[in-house]
Amino acid sequence: MIQPIAYKKTLEGKSRAHLITFDDGRDYVVKYFQPGFDKALANEWVAYCLARYLGLPIPFAQLVEIPQEFSSQYPELSQMAQSKTQFASLYVPDCYDGHQVTSVPAISNKESLAGVILFDYWMCNRDRTRKNIILCDNAGESYRLWIIDHAEVFASYNWTLQEIESLPITILKSATHQIMASFIENEQEFYEQLEIIQEIPIHLIEEIAALIPEDWQVTNEERKAIVSTLVTRRKKILRKLMERFIKRVFQPIHQNQE
Repeated sequence: MIQPIAYKKTLEGKSRAHLITFDDGRDYVVKYFQPGFDKALANEWVAYCLARYLGLPIPFAQLVEIPQEFSSQYPELSQMAQSKTQFASLYVPDCYDGHQVTSVPAISNKESLAGVILFDYWMCNRDRTRKNIILCDNAGESYRLWIIDHAEVFASYNWTLQEIESLPITILKSATHQIMASFIENEQEFYEQLEIIQEIPIHLIEEIAALIPEDWQVTNEERKAIVSTLVTRRKKILRKLMERFIKRVFQPIHQNQE
């Protein structure tokens, strides 16, 4: 397991993430378990594993342990809840969040965009704002898009059993999804991504939930609810949401472009 060697700074945002250099020579965005944000790290872990399996543009991440002797050197870290395990996502340098880019002429990895949108509907991610994508400049002619910050999948960073079992079935209000949709050339891409999501082995989803660290305080009942929610949404709900999105968002955008 990689070890921290230098603290850099606290990053903006309610998740109070920290930029830390590890002994592999790379910088990571590290999120600690926080009371009041009880499901944030579990959400990050589940979303990361599934997005990675789907081949979506999400930065590499891993579970890490920050020794107390390291955290105690920095006031910003010593005040964090000292859970044994934290979630560390590789920092992607020289990029901008969606609010910092006024014009996006092209997306170099546009083949991933339909998958990102369907992923957000599957996970009920109501926080796909412009701050939760990053854009890396490709010589000024296009940007590569990455998705970040999945603390609020399942509609909340602090969901309960009752809430995760009754997630909303509505079109997500996301200007970022609209931007993505404008670069998707054919609605068939959504159907192809839907098939991929529906073919993810249930055993894989169960294993991802089982690997949520114990010190993140997710009960066995809650782990089962994560699995059952994902299976139910992809089987009974996702196609309906996708077709509503195509009709209400994707098609009007492309009709206006003609």
